[in-house]
Amino acid sequence: MPTSSQFEDESPNLIDGKYHFPKPPAMASMQIGTLSISSRYFLSPLAKYTNLSFRRVVRECGGLGLATCDLVNARALLAGSRKSLALVRTCEQDTPFAAQIFGGEPEYMRDAAQLLESMQGIDSIDINMGCPVDHVTNNGAGAKMMCTLKDTIKLVQTVVEAVSLPVTVKMRLGWDETDLAAPRFAREFEQVGIAAVAIHGRTRAQGFGGSVDLSGIRKVVEAVESIPVIGNGDIRSIPDAARMLKRTGCQGISIGRGALANPWIFRQLEQWERTGTYSPPGNFEERLRLLIRQYQYQAELDGPESALIAFRRTVHWYLKAMRVRPKLRDLVQHAKTEQEFYEAIHIIHTEGPLEGSRTGILPELQVPVPAGPVERW
Repeated sequence: MPTSSQFEDESPNLIDGKYHFPKPPAMASMQIGTLSISSRYFLSPLAKYTNLSFRRVVRECGGLGLATCDLVNARALLAGSRKSLALVRTCEQDTPFAAQIFGGEPEYMRDAAQLLESMQGIDSIDINMGCPVDHVTNNGAGAKMMCTLKDTIKLVQTVVEAVSLPVTVKMRLGWDETDLAAPRFAREFEQVGIAAVAIHGRTRAQGFGGSVDLSGIRKVVEAVESIPVIGNGDIRSIPDAARMLKRTGCQGISIGRGALANPWIFRQLEQWERTGTYSPPGNFEERLRLLIRQYQYQAELDGPESALIAFRRTVHWYLKAMRVRPKLRDLVQHAKTEQEFYEAIHIIHTEGPLEGSRTGILPELQVPVPAGPVERW
C-alpha cells in the first residue's frame, strides 16, 4: 500500500467531490498539560484578525483545536486598557481558548497571567517570543527574548509558577542565523514546567521571507523529552501540513494566514487525518453566509459602527477569496452604516463571483505576508 512519504510532494486528487491524499500515520491525542485538545490543528495568534468573532466562525467550520487571541501587552492589560481587555474576550462556544501575552518584565507578565487566570473561559496562557516587529522587540519582548537565555528562562518560570493553567510558549528558531537557540530554549522551558512549545520555522531576521526551515523545527522536537511541539509557518494546504508533520515529527500544527484564506482548513485537516479524504473549502454562497455571520458576531460585541471598522481588514480577504470584483469589495469596505453594508452585500450576492460558480470550487487564494525588512514593518 502506498505510504504518505511516497506522495509527500504530489497534489491531492479530486474524485466525486472530495480530495484524496494519503493520510498520516496514527498519532497520539493532543494533551497540553491538564488540557485535552480534540484536534491537533490550532489557530495561530494573528494581530488584527484572530478576534472573538473570527474564532467563532472558524470553530463553526469545524476541526479546530486550540485557538489563541491576538498578542496582548501585559502592562496594558494590567492597566485596564479597553483594547487589551477586548482582545481576551471569549464565550462558551470559544473553547479551548488561549490568551497570548507579551512583555519583557517578569513581574508584569506574572501579574497579567494571574489576571487572565481569574477571568472565565481562558484555558491556557501563551507567552509570545516570536513577534519580530520593532515596537515589541525594542522593549525586550517578543523575539528579542531569544537573545537573553537566563533572563527569559527566569521570566517564563515566574509565569509558570504563578498560575495553575497550562503555560505555553510560541517562539522562532532564533534571533538570526548565527544563534538558532530554539532547541536550547525548548529544553530549558520543559524543565521549568512549560506545557507545550509552538515554533515558527524562521528567525527574527528573516521576518516572513524565504521558506520555513523544517529541519530547524525538527531539532526543537528532538530537544524535548515529552511536551508537544507545534509546528508553524507556511501551512496553506493539506500537502503543506503533511510535509510539516512528516519532516519535523511535531505533534500539532498552528495556522494563521492560511485560515484567513480558508476558514475550513481545520475541518479539512481533521477529515484528512481520519480518512485520507477531505471536502473542498466553502463556496461563494457559504463564504458569503460566513462573512455575514462574523460581522453579526462583531456587531453584537461592539455595535454596528465599530464592527464595520473592525471588520474591514478581514472582509477584504473574504471578498477576494469569493472572487468579487474590486469595485464591489471597495463598496463593502467603505460602508459607513449597517444599511450600506447590507446593500453592498446584496449587490455582491446578486452579481456572484467573477470566476467559478456560486456553488462550485473557487480558485485558491494566497494571503500575502508582510514583506521587506522587519525594521520597516
